[in-house]
Amino acid sequence: MIDHDRPRRLSVLGSTGSIGVSTLDVIDQLGGRDEFDVMALTGNGNLDLLAEQARRFGAKLAVTADESQYMALKDLLAGTGIDVAAGVSGLMEAADLNADWVMAAIVGTAGLAPTLRAAARGADIALANKECLVTGGNLFVDAVKAGGGRLIPVDSEHSAIFQCLETDQRHAVERIVLTASGGPFRSQSREQMANVTVQTARTHPNWSMGLKISVGSASMFNKALEMIEAKHLFDVRPDQIEVIVHPQSIVHSMVGYTDGSVIAQLGVPDMRTAIGYALTYPKRPALNVDRLDFAKIARLDFEAPDEARFPAIRLARTALERGGAQGAILNAAEETAFNAFVEERIRFLDMADVVEAVMDEMTAISAPASIDEVFTVDREARLKAADVIAARER
Repeated sequence: MIDHDRPRRLSVLGSTGSIGVSTLDVIDQLGGRDEFDVMALTGNGNLDLLAEQARRFGAKLAVTADESQYMALKDLLAGTGIDVAAGVSGLMEAADLNADWVMAAIVGTAGLAPTLRAAARGADIALANKECLVTGGNLFVDAVKAGGGRLIPVDSEHSAIFQCLETDQRHAVERIVLTASGGPFRSQSREQMANVTVQTARTHPNWSMGLKISVGSASMFNKALEMIEAKHLFDVRPDQIEVIVHPQSIVHSMVGYTDGSVIAQLGVPDMRTAIGYALTYPKRPALNVDRLDFAKIARLDFEAPDEARFPAIRLARTALERGGAQGAILNAAEETAFNAFVEERIRFLDMADVVEAVMDEMTAISAPASIDEVFTVDREARLKAADVIAARER
């Protein structure tokens, strides 16, 4: 059990991605090295940025997930006294350092093992990695409980719900409503969406994000993952989870109660708000982010998601209703389909077809009881997805 009364030590798993960069900006705003002791920073391809971050924050350890880049990173940090590691073992070493608070921002299933390790030793987990809950489910939740740390969501939607939940009124929660921007193709027909390119799919109307998250927003697979994540985060039934399209991205999500009240969290589209809240919870920090101008906004629009054009929502509901390992299967198949789309091997709308085919073929698998079982299911789903993709390559 970590002592939360002493100065906060922290690590950022995935510090060179958009969430990691925003996290370090928040740390800078709140005092930087004078207020926080940065234990470990990890990244993947951007070695120059990782080395610059490690020097600026005085990290004890810098890790590149790419083993082949170990010597390059070591050279960049020569003479600084900062330890260097690489690969999966390096990520696990970073997770093992005695940070009180760990930002889990590694994209994809690669983030599961180190985040589980940090949770098991009692760190507070600021969760920006959807796959930890989508693939690990109760396995991950139980690890956090056993470690004695806190699980604080960082995705803007889940952070909003977390902020709207009244601690002593959890029994009165009727529904949670996840908002979705609708992405760049919200008003396009399926015929128009059939021919979109990677470049157009990566352009989000409201947020600046990496390629994987941007394409996931365009297809609404990000929202599908968030639906599954919400079930585990907030211990609600599948039928209590709703999605509403809100193109302005001002209302980040809502909680409806049994008395008819709906509590919403609003703010400008800036991830630093959710990150700052996770870092200082239960207090609220003073952050240099834009404030809402309601007169300028003038109106807020909402519409139901079109599941014919965005079948990812329907697939998430199917995964929730089936249970078992369907979350892990959906995630693995989606990641495989995403890679094929980026490589221009399949079309944008083919991604959902690939995921559905794999889910339907793997309906009888129980929920993973260990991380080894998670990765076994993940591998099998990726192989099946690859077969489906090979059969329909254009």
